[in-house]
Amino acid sequence: MKIEQIHHVAYRCNDAKETVEWYGKMLNMGFILAIAEDKVPSTHEPDPYMHLFLDAGNGNVLAFFELPTKPKMGSDPNTPAWVQHIAFKVKDRDMLIEFKEHLEANGVEVLGITDHSLFHSIYFFDPSGHRVELACPDPEEEAMFKRMDSVKWDMLEEWSRTKKAPKHADWLHAKELGK
Repeated sequence: MKIEQIHHVAYRCNDAKETVEWYGKMLNMGFILAIAEDKVPSTHEPDPYMHLFLDAGNGNVLAFFELPTKPKMGSDPNTPAWVQHIAFKVKDRDMLIEFKEHLEANGVEVLGITDHSLFHSIYFFDPSGHRVELACPDPEEEAMFKRMDSVKWDMLEEWSRTKKAPKHADWLHAKELGK
């Protein structure tokens, strides 16, 4: 048995139309389809919803649910805002800069460009408060991935024992964090 790919990733949104328009305008994602019911197909409970599907490129689908009868959505108060996010890959640094300028020109507050060595990222929030990351590969990505691959199990084992950041790959953020 093996998973082929992600079919879609679903989040909740505050407003279905606003979400479709924002992702179309800000990230050039096409609106694939909408599904709406008064009952949830999996549980059969009565709960009207609008389910949206957006084209995130390469067969990837980003989906949203608007749930008008439910209390206003919130975030996990025990998880920092930077943790839960969705990241999309863009072609290169020039494209990342182009997106950054486009977002800022449209009033979106953008954090970064952050240097993760393997890749470079910008971060921002959608209208529903979901953190979004755009990332482009570093030209030396392949060699760095090989280096990271050689230490991944050692890092995981050390973390599992100590719950302290292993130093096997502290070179990744050395430049960004001024180490």
